[in-house]
Order: sequence, then C-alpha cells, then structure tokens
Amino acid sequence: MRIVVMGPSGSGKSLVGAALAARLRSPFVDGDDLHPRANVAKMSAGTPLTDDDRAPWLAAVAATLARETSMVVACSALRRRYRDSIRAGVGGVIFVELVVAEAQLRTRMRRREHFMPPSLLSSQLSLLEPLATDEVGVRVANDADLESVVSRIAALLQPREAGQSRR
Repeated sequence: MRIVVMGPSGSGKSLVGAALAARLRSPFVDGDDLHPRANVAKMSAGTPLTDDDRAPWLAAVAATLARETSMVVACSALRRRYRDSIRAGVGGVIFVELVVAEAQLRTRMRRREHFMPPSLLSSQLSLLEPLATDEVGVRVANDADLESVVSRIAALLQPREAGQSRR
C-alpha cells in the first residue's frame, strides 16, 4: 500500500506515519524532508506557502511514493487539489487524515522544535479540506496514545488490503 498520512502541522503526521510504516514493514518518508530549501526558509520566516511553492514538493511526494509498492509518507495534503496532484503522479494512494482539535494543534506546535512556526497554523486550517467521501482514505482522530491510533488506522486499512472498500 502507498499511504499518505495527512493533516495540518501538529497533527502527528510524522510520528504516526513512522509508527504505521513500522507496523506495515514499509519504508517511511517525512514529507518535510522533500521540501525545497526555499519552502523551508519561507515557512521558517512565518510566510505561508502558495500553491506555486507547493507544486514541486507535491511532485516530489508523488515521485517518492512511486519508487515503492509499499510506503508511508507524511504530507499535509491539505486541499483536495494537492491530493489529486499526488494521485496524478502515482496511482493507488490511500490517504489517512489525522483529525485533531485546533487547541490541541496549537499546544503541540508550541511544544516542539520545527521550522513551521505556530503562527502559520491558521493559514493551514483555512486551506484544510477534509477527505471527501469519494476519496480513497480514512479519517482518524489522533486523540489517544500512539499505539492505539496506529492500531485504529491499521484496522481501518485491513479491508483495503483485501481489495474491499471501507469508509
């Protein structure tokens, strides 16, 4: 399976994605590592990315996923058009949207060291388009310990492994 663990900054994409990849015995790539340097510099300065800024990054996410038949990538993929861009670059992608309350996102962002400052959370939330019912993926609350959240995701993905659809 090719999986993108998605959500706004602070939702736990990297932590959950790495744990899910370990559970599935798949490689894991943090999408933050695929950003062009200019994007990281822009976000570090507190400036939100534009769609033009994101285009090469989304292409890199798709190209990375295309290298393996099974992989987990952490990528915000906030808007449907961003997810469509990834899907256009590689087929068979399943999106796992991590759902976290805004107050919790802000708390998490204040506690960590990351190039994305908490001041950019509002811009991310204004872009967020939750997975639509016609998109292949699942929405999961990241509201428990890591093992419980990963187990919940794995259980929701099992029918997809068998070729069945589950929403």
